[in-house]
This record gives sequence, structure tokens and C-alpha cells, in this order.
Amino acid sequence: MQAVTHQEQTLQMLVSKAQKTVFGKDHHFEQIRTPQEFREAVPVRDYEQIKSYIEEVKSGKENILWKGKPVYFAKTSGTTSGAKYIPISNVSIPFHIQAARNALLCYIAETGNADFVNGQMIFLSGSPELERNNGILTGRLSGIVNHHVPPYLRRNQMPSYATNCIEDWETKLDAIVEETIAQDMTLISGIPPWMQMYLDKLQEKSGKKTADLFKNLSLIVHGGVNFEPYHAKLMDTIGKKIDTIETFPASEGFFAFQDTQTEEGLLLNTNAGMYFEFIPLDEMEKVSPTRLTLADVKIGINYALIVSTNAGLWAYNIGDTIKFVSLHPFRIVVTGRIKHFISAFGEHVIAEEVEHAMRATCEKMNVKIIEFTVAPFVAADHGKSYHEWFIEFEQTPTDLHAFAQELDYQLRMKNTYYDDLISGGILSILQIRPLQKNAFIQYMKSIGKLGGQNKTARLSNNRVIAEDLRGFVL
Repeated sequence: MQAVTHQEQTLQMLVSKAQKTVFGKDHHFEQIRTPQEFREAVPVRDYEQIKSYIEEVKSGKENILWKGKPVYFAKTSGTTSGAKYIPISNVSIPFHIQAARNALLCYIAETGNADFVNGQMIFLSGSPELERNNGILTGRLSGIVNHHVPPYLRRNQMPSYATNCIEDWETKLDAIVEETIAQDMTLISGIPPWMQMYLDKLQEKSGKKTADLFKNLSLIVHGGVNFEPYHAKLMDTIGKKIDTIETFPASEGFFAFQDTQTEEGLLLNTNAGMYFEFIPLDEMEKVSPTRLTLADVKIGINYALIVSTNAGLWAYNIGDTIKFVSLHPFRIVVTGRIKHFISAFGEHVIAEEVEHAMRATCEKMNVKIIEFTVAPFVAADHGKSYHEWFIEFEQTPTDLHAFAQELDYQLRMKNTYYDDLISGGILSILQIRPLQKNAFIQYMKSIGKLGGQNKTARLSNNRVIAEDLRGFVL
């Protein structure tokens, strides 16, 4: 298979080109010939475990993780680490752009719809203003990519550079609405919750559905979070069904993109300077987990995604989990974050499961939601523990109890451990806390993460988010 061959060649190329770096010498790259030798020489690491190398790069030293110095650091929000600085090299940045281009070209080739290229296109992104630290430009990934928009798209790109540089999200959103409301917008791109905010602002300003404002709008490009919970509300706000393209970009690399409108999953970007490994999720806590190559993966198994790149990341755990839905070609779906789960009672519920349960319940009961998150509630004295769902509805269901019953049923159908805990009387069925309008916007604003590429965790094994949201319960 061509993709497997590409991966083998990519590993050889990466190891060969980095032999004389500090990292390459530390890990005896000159002796590595096979994936097995690579696994033995290079352990899986997260950001904290490569931070010492990153700090050397930040100080201005060359040839640490990759040849020379990176041209950019993508600055991302960390949890335990504070801000993370992910290197992007002069050979890795073109692959970010090519993947986005290929997603659009695949869509055009399949559908024949290329009219959107002639209209105005907007990407709701972070600021393109970059800082320079020891010769390395530093900023948000979306801001960095903004500098590499191809010339043939640049003339149609919105918002203006000046508007894009506004730091305060709400001020920026108002400015974007002013700039775009009278334009012929044909494509909107961004993270779903922030696209929804943009469309809501447009409707509030104009009193019209998006489709009545932008009669030629035909395409949404999205990524960052699972689109399904937002799909119904977005299409309702637009006022008609339009095509969508899902992407899987990250600071570490542009991993996958939707290449067809007719099949499930995203095409893994196997020939783009990245070498992938896959660890079965149930082995992540082991000292020496199994590390599979692309040739070894199976359909339907949750894997932690491990990547080595031509920007100098080596066996790096990006924190996302995926599963394959096709092996011919290799297509994946993103199932969640390794750290985002609930297993307070041994159930190990993951994002894919709560999102499926929510989608199925909303479809069955004809309900639209804005946003939600889930946390465990551990009973201190009397009563049983349960999962607590904080949900911002577009309109609260008339029978909230029936909605909760259906939601609980759908989750039990997806997770047998949760089902056992409910049927065994260990847990009570889930409890729903309906939230006031704009609760999640106000929450994100309160923690300084409103707008840009920030998103709320779908679920967590602690109650940090839950306690912050309690003040917004109706």
C-alpha cells in the first residue's frame, strides 16, 4: 500500500536529516534503520518530557531538535505546562498549507462546485501579529498560517488584517460583522462554536438568516472540535443545508482532512513529513505500551496518536485519540482527548460516547443545543453518585426528565461499563443542569479564553469546569 510505503520512507528521511542534531546524537539516529530500532531508541514523550530541548531552541541555539532553528513557534495553551511552544520549520509549514488546499481541491473534484472561490472567504482565527524571540517568530497557529494564504485566495480573504489583529474577541467579532455583512460571503471557516457566535451576531445585526444575507454561501470548513453537536443549530441559523469539510489541523501538523462528502472519516496525511505511530488507548498507562505502525492498525480501536515530524518532534504524544473507519484508504475519526474522560466510578466514558449520545438524543427529541460539558458528581453521604451534564439549550425541552432518560439510555448503549453501573444500582441516571443563555461564552470569557481557537472540554474527570458553571444554572 502506497501510504504504508510513504510512512516507511518518511521515517528514514526524518532520522537521516536529524542525525547531527543534539536530539539525534542523544538517541543514536545514525544506528536507526527500522521502525523497531526507532521505537527502542526514542521513547514516547509529552510536552513536559521534551521541554528541556524546547527551552534550548527558545534560547536561540541551533540544531537541537531539527536542522538550524525553527522559523516559528506555535504558542498553544497548556494545562500543567502553561504555554507550550511547538516548533514549525521552513520545511513543515508548506505541508500545513498544502493539506488545507488539498481538502478544497478534493471537494471541488468530487462535487464540481468551485463557485465559492469567486466570492469572499472568511477564516475566524487568532491574531496574525507575531512576536520575535531569539530570531523565531511566535504566535498562534492560525495567525501563523494567515501569513501563508496563497495569493490566489488572498484577494478574497476576510476579515482585513487590521481587524484580525484585534485581541479582544467580542470587539473583533463586532468588527468582522461590520466588514462582512454586506459582502458576498461564499465560504466560512473556523471552530464551530466561534462560527456560531459570528452567525448569531450577523442575525442579531440584520434580522435575517445567514442564507438571506449571503445568498451564495455554499461551504463551511471546520475543525478543532467534533462538529456534530453544533451541526443542527448552525444549519438552522444559516437557513439552509450547505456542504461542510472537516479538517484535523494542529500546531504539531495538519494530520488529516475530509476528502469526500460520501464516506465517513478524514484521510490521514501520510505523505507530509510526519511519521505516525498508534498506541491502543488501554495501554497508555503501561511503562512500555505497544507502538503500532500504519501497517498494523485495525478498524474501530481507539488509539493515542503519536507523531514525529520534520519540525523536530519525536515520538510526541499529541494528546488526541483517533480510530480508523477505513484502511483502504486510511481514514480516521477523532474520538477525543486522552485527558478528557470520566472514570470516577470505573466507567471510562470518552468524548466520542457523550457526543454520540447527545446527537442521537437531540435528533430523536428534535432538540437543538448550543454547548455542553459533563462531570462526575460523587455523593458525599446519602444518595447515589451520578454524571452531571451542564447543557446550554437553544430552547429548554418541555420534558427535561424525558430528555435525561433518553440521553442516559443512549450513553448506556455506547458504554457497557456505564450501563453496568446504572443497572447495578451503583450510579443514578445522569442529571441535567440547564444553563442560561450565553453561559459558555461568559465562562470562557471569565477564564480568558474567549474566541480564537479555544474550546470547552466536553468532559472531565474532575469538577473544575462544573463548579465554575454552577453559577450559570437556570
